[in-house]
Amino acid sequence: MSDHKVSRGVALRAFAVLRQEGLAEPSPGGRWRVVRPGPLVDRRPLEQRIADIITADGLEVGQPLPSASRLAERFGVSRPTLAKALEKLEAVGILAEGRQGKVRTVRAVPTREERS
Repeated sequence: MSDHKVSRGVALRAFAVLRQEGLAEPSPGGRWRVVRPGPLVDRRPLEQRIADIITADGLEVGQPLPSASRLAERFGVSRPTLAKALEKLEAVGILAEGRQGKVRTVRAVPTREERS
């Protein structure tokens, strides 16, 4: 508001009009966000999204994780970026260490607190 030199009331009225037109919606914490057309983008850290896959796909302890190539393709990231996220999951004990030629397996199914 200070950037555009408008009062809080003017900003709230503007968001009310945008909401009526379907261009804005309230978000948690009493804030507003602009609705963008197209599919929703998950902006959580990659390691959290991978942990969600473990529970969503019903993987159990000891089962292999999909290959790095498949995961990179699924999330639209490079393999080095994926490797960093997998290392973080290894560090917290969710995944067993994987090396070249060795399949990475699930060591522990993440609980809701570990995923958030």
